[in-house]
Amino acid sequence: MRSLTLLALCSFSSWLFAADIPGSQDLPIVPRMADAQIVDYRPAAELERIYPLGSIRKISGQLRFDGQVSARGHATSVTYELPPEHSSTDAFTAAREALQKQGAELLFWCQARDCGESSLWANEVFGNAKLYGADNQQAYLLLRLAAPQDNTLVALYSITRGNRKAYLHVEQFDAAAPLGDLLPTSATLLRQLKSTGELDFPKLDGDPDDTWLRLISRGLNLDTTLRVNVSGPHAEAWRQALTDQGVRAARMETGSVEGSGLHFELLR
Repeated sequence: MRSLTLLALCSFSSWLFAADIPGSQDLPIVPRMADAQIVDYRPAAELERIYPLGSIRKISGQLRFDGQVSARGHATSVTYELPPEHSSTDAFTAAREALQKQGAELLFWCQARDCGESSLWANEVFGNAKLYGADNQQAYLLLRLAAPQDNTLVALYSITRGNRKAYLHVEQFDAAAPLGDLLPTSATLLRQLKSTGELDFPKLDGDPDDTWLRLISRGLNLDTTLRVNVSGPHAEAWRQALTDQGVRAARMETGSVEGSGLHFELLR
């Protein structure tokens, strides 16, 4: 009995203090979750990279998605195995919040079966079989860092496998040329609003912009039960323009949040 207990303790201790794979390191922009272990690390390499902006599927042997960001540059990635007391959702949320605090903009965010097949994300997008798990236990997010690092993208992918092991994959891509204008999807705006309770658009500090009006109105109309507070120097003009785009006026109030740009706050 004593030998069995000792064996169990040794097994636990070896997992708890398991070392990261040799030569690996964290990405400075995303803090590591306590007791997480690096199980895959790929140093900066120059390549052509395609990041999906939609649910992925395979048709006639070809990977398909509604939109994408493609560019040439240097990609660095790190994959963490998480300790049992933290879920893949915990790690994903912590990483997202850390990046948003640095001013990163969300471009595409999906969860569970809305992302498509996990096997495609693992093998076709990230080339890492460790990331293959249950379709309803995955999440993917593509972000763009704030200026002056706005030619850098960060991809997050979290998954829980059938053996209950949870992983977080973080990939930083530094584009070799300016990325230009990149817009989020309407569904991503809605997911962000529902998850964080707010949307901030610091660059929208003027009169309503047609492109952004379409994106925001479509996002709000994906869930017509939500009500929002609209703030900013031109809040009333935006509220009226959104009404003209089909968002019911009763769902929007003009708020008093100070600051530049346009701000939406979810009314609970």
